[in-house]
Amino acid sequence: MKATALIAEDEPLLAQALAIELQREWPALQVVATVADGLSAVSRALALRPDVLFFDIRMPGQSGLEAAAQLVDDWPAGVAFPALVFVTAYDQYAVQAFEAHAIDYVLKPHQPDRMRKTVARLQQALAARQGGADELEATLGQLRGLLAAAPGQPALKVIQASVGTSIRMVPVDEVLVFEAADKYLRVLTASHEYLIRTALKDLLPQLDPGVFWQVHRGTVVRAAAIEAVHRDEAGKLQLAVHGRREQLPVSRLYAHLFRAM
Repeated sequence: MKATALIAEDEPLLAQALAIELQREWPALQVVATVADGLSAVSRALALRPDVLFFDIRMPGQSGLEAAAQLVDDWPAGVAFPALVFVTAYDQYAVQAFEAHAIDYVLKPHQPDRMRKTVARLQQALAARQGGADELEATLGQLRGLLAAAPGQPALKVIQASVGTSIRMVPVDEVLVFEAADKYLRVLTASHEYLIRTALKDLLPQLDPGVFWQVHRGTVVRAAAIEAVHRDEAGKLQLAVHGRREQLPVSRLYAHLFRAM
């Protein structure tokens, strides 16, 4: 079976080893690009539209999961989404998560037996691929499961935000929105805005998922503060939040949260 693939791996020797192993197990597979970070993985995948993606879990800028979540959100409607394989160093949590949520994986260093199984699964999946909405929704469900399976931390009670020469203690109970902005994270209450240097991916495990909902790769909202959900002319969802004027976009990955009961 002829197919194309993109490899996203920040360690050149491991990327080369993966390409060699794939050539051995699947000679008809053409690796059309190899990139070293999550942002490049997204942009090249959108440009090349390969049949298979191999995303390293840990990459500079964006993790493999974050890159996959962004790619799903930006992927053009009506085009079959690539088969997605994560590359990871051996980690019991990661392996259990991948097994539970049906996204395939390969381990570093690469193991021939595991690679043969992955190639067989990919060939079977590509042969059966229809390119419909159901397949994209299945990928969305798998990514949600992996993101939700990350080990949690104790719930955060207070945000420490620098304001001039002072540190303001902001109770998490007052926060309506956390929103990524360049190198900072905006912390929005009904009446104030603060900037902190903590990355959203580091803050998320400390937030109660029953209280704060992630609605976009860069946005987390207090669920009880959501006033309404609107659909724009392009069919994308926008949130209105009590106490805030701005509209907040909802990505494909989290649109399932907003369905009429």
